[in-house]
Amino acid sequence: MLRAGLQGLHLRPAEFWALSPAELALMLGATGQGGALSRAGLAALAKRWPDTPAKGEKNGGD
Repeated sequence: MLRAGLQGLHLRPAEFWALSPAELALMLGATGQGGALSRAGLAALAKRWPDTPAKGEKNGGD
């Protein structure tokens, strides 16, 4: 990211470090595909990779 900012965008170091991650992503051409995980997205992840106790561990964490 630093190389992209300094060499690709020709920013000065102080300008680079003053940017937020969102500002840098926008300057690098991010398309906005990311963002916060929705409730439906979290449910899909939980279904795909359910939490299971480790071997020998009781459910509940105590």
